[in-house]
Amino acid sequence: MSTTFASRLATERGWVDPHALPKYMDASEVAGNAPADAKQLTLNTLGAYGVGDEGCFAHIVGRSIRITHMDVERRGDKAEVAVIAEVQATRAMLNGAGTVHGGCLCYLIDNCASFPLVALGVLRNINGVGVTQAMNILFHSPASLQTCMQIKSVSVTLGGRIMTSRCEISDKQSGRMIASALLGKMQPAGATRESPVTSARVDAKL
Repeated sequence: MSTTFASRLATERGWVDPHALPKYMDASEVAGNAPADAKQLTLNTLGAYGVGDEGCFAHIVGRSIRITHMDVERRGDKAEVAVIAEVQATRAMLNGAGTVHGGCLCYLIDNCASFPLVALGVLRNINGVGVTQAMNILFHSPASLQTCMQIKSVSVTLGGRIMTSRCEISDKQSGRMIASALLGKMQPAGATRESPVTSARVDAKL
């Protein structure tokens, strides 16, 4: 059975095309040796796809994500992208016990673990956005209202259909581990743009 999904952020390049998105934040505020266009296009993807407008899920949480560092390293013949982001815990993120909700941590991981894949895709001139296929998350300790969460993500693989990254959330001040995860993403098949006035359609096999 084939189901057709619509993505208003798609072009011929993919389900979400970083090159076609409006500017979000300023890449000059992101440290690290990654090229400026990789930094900016990753920020643009966060703004348009990860955060969205005010009516989108967890918008207020997404707006709190700040990318602070983005670096590219060579490991043999392979390029690896590492990204560091920070999020200050707020009351909107807490559960009834006064700690950051596990679902909120999942949302942060889903966004932040995608950053190195988007950036690596820009460097390799392929689409590194995709859609989340699986997340394997370990919760190590709670985060309170006073916690500034530091989120470190590193690319692992980036293929034609499947891509993976790993992610760690820790307390910036103490270094205490809060959560760690492995993220798997995939490229929906057949991303096309139907016309300049209609939304792009993406066929994905379920």
